[in-house]
Amino acid sequence: MQEEQNTENKAKAIIRKHGGMIRTRDALRAGIHQRTLYAMRDRGELERLARGLYRLTDAEPLGNPDLMTVAHKLPDAVICLVSALSFHDLTTQIPREVHLAVARQSRPPRLDYPPIKVYRFSGEAFSEGIETHDQESATIKVYGPEKTLADCFKYRNRIGKDIVLEAVRFYRDRKKHNMDAIFRFARICRVENVMRPYLEAIL
Repeated sequence: MQEEQNTENKAKAIIRKHGGMIRTRDALRAGIHQRTLYAMRDRGELERLARGLYRLTDAEPLGNPDLMTVAHKLPDAVICLVSALSFHDLTTQIPREVHLAVARQSRPPRLDYPPIKVYRFSGEAFSEGIETHDQESATIKVYGPEKTLADCFKYRNRIGKDIVLEAVRFYRDRKKHNMDAIFRFARICRVENVMRPYLEAIL
């Protein structure tokens, strides 16, 4: 019993070094046996966030639990569109799914939870404008505000024009504007002619 307790204490220490959250494969590499993870889960010391992803139940609450899970499980995907607007406080919408951009040629991502909505971007439309934010135990990849505005205009018929115009107004109310960046991303996304009259009227 004492040996088992020592094993679990060591496992907890390792998981805490990972920010309180760990993937099964990282746990195994760090020397935590799978049966230790299951035992801790069954006793309520670990919670399963998604397949192969665990978190200590006594860890600090996650600020963006869905985004943290996505960052752990789908590190090549980028938070986009309405989820990116929410991340940057540019919308009043609460996304029911995490909107993700993936490279057009990549395999379709799968995730048990949270629900995701996948968009396939190609070339510079995928690779440009990505920000990385270190939050707790993961690095979140998300398109910056200017790139997100261009993306939203490109997908305005799918996400709703009212959401797009609301985002532009929220962006207008910020102290810092980067119009050069907005139009650079608008050209990359091929929506410059669509965006220009709205931006000139609102910003």
